[in-house]
Amino acid sequence: MYEGPVQDLIDELGRLPGIGPKSAQRLAFHILAADPDDVMRLADVLKLVKDTVRFCEICFNVSEEAQCRVCRDPRRDLATICVVEESKDVVAVERTREFRGRYHVLGGAISPIDGIGPADLKVRELCLRLADGTVTEVILATDPNLEGEATATYLSRLLLPLGVRVSRLASGLPVGGDLEYADEVTLGRAFEGRRFVEV
Repeated sequence: MYEGPVQDLIDELGRLPGIGPKSAQRLAFHILAADPDDVMRLADVLKLVKDTVRFCEICFNVSEEAQCRVCRDPRRDLATICVVEESKDVVAVERTREFRGRYHVLGGAISPIDGIGPADLKVRELCLRLADGTVTEVILATDPNLEGEATATYLSRLLLPLGVRVSRLASGLPVGGDLEYADEVTLGRAFEGRRFVEV
């Protein structure tokens, strides 16, 4: 236990996701030893992010304007929506340069153990986006874990009666991976998602 502001800094850093007590202590002492200009630049950026960044009024991706860059782009396909859990997932999909539609950021995944249900996510807003019939396909790109699967299953059951085509991202073996190191679930998914070879 340290005195006053040092312990307060460690406590605040420890509240960040993925930062345990040791990492929080290490970060705090790094900040203490850092050049004051570097620390002030970090503080300024943190304040700027909180003051200027908001969520897109259409897809709920992070944005500096009322609508994000993707929703403002007239070249995007309005008929396809890719549903992701977080804004960082939008960046991951965009890096592939394979998807030209729009996104919908749920703001998390269904997780009963964490007390997160469908009402805590942007599910109602997704349904409202589908109401006018413009969207013909919804791609569920939630994480391939228990929470992501539960979310995808819930959304599939909710969206299929609306007459929209629902697809799920394929999952399986990573490129460059070895079969012997794949777990049973991943290998099973690879078999389920296999494609036929065309000559």
